[in-house]
Amino acid sequence: MRSDPIILALTGASGAPYGVRLLEVLARNKIATELIISSHGWRLLETESGIVDDAGLKARTGGDWSSITVYPDDDRGARPASGSHRTRGMVICPCSMGTVAAIAGGTSRSLVERAADVTLKERRKLILVPRETPLSLIHLRNLVTVTEAGAVVIPAAPGFYHRPTTIDELVDFIVQRILDQLDLDIALAPRWTG
Repeated sequence: MRSDPIILALTGASGAPYGVRLLEVLARNKIATELIISSHGWRLLETESGIVDDAGLKARTGGDWSSITVYPDDDRGARPASGSHRTRGMVICPCSMGTVAAIAGGTSRSLVERAADVTLKERRKLILVPRETPLSLIHLRNLVTVTEAGAVVIPAAPGFYHRPTTIDELVDFIVQRILDQLDLDIALAPRWTG
C-alpha cells in the first residue's frame, strides 16, 4: 500500500458525523492522513458532535493519531498546498456548497481550497461529500463544473436497502463509499447482493 497521505478536510456543511467517522476509520487503520478543518467546519463539529478542539476530536476518533498530521486552514503554504507534495488524493467531508463554489471557481482562499485545487491540477482523486437540500441551479452547475474537472461527488444521501436501524449504520453507508473511492479495502457497510 502506498504510504502517501490522504488529505481529509472538514468544512461547514451539515454532516460532521460523516467526517468524524471517516477520520476514525483512517486513524484506527493507520492510514497516513493530513487533516484540515475550516473555521466553519469546527463550528459544525461543535454543533453536531459536541467536539470543540483537537483533543476532543482525537478522543472521539480512537485516541491514536500517530498517522494523522493536522494543518491549520489559514496556512496556504503548508505541504498540501504544493503539487510537489505527493498524496493519494483528497476528501472533503462534509463539503459545503461554498467550498464547492470556490473549487469550481479556482479561488483558493484557504488551505482546504488550495489543496483541492492542487489535487485537481495534479490529476489526483478529489472526493467531495456535499450535504445540502434542495440544490439550487448554482449548486448543480458548480457540482457539474467540479465533476468535469475530475472530482467525484458523493452526496451524503445514504441508501436503505440494508435496512439500517441506527444513525451509525447510515453514516457508515456513506463512509464505505468514500473508502471504496480511495481504493481502501476496509469493510464497514453491507453491500448489495441482488
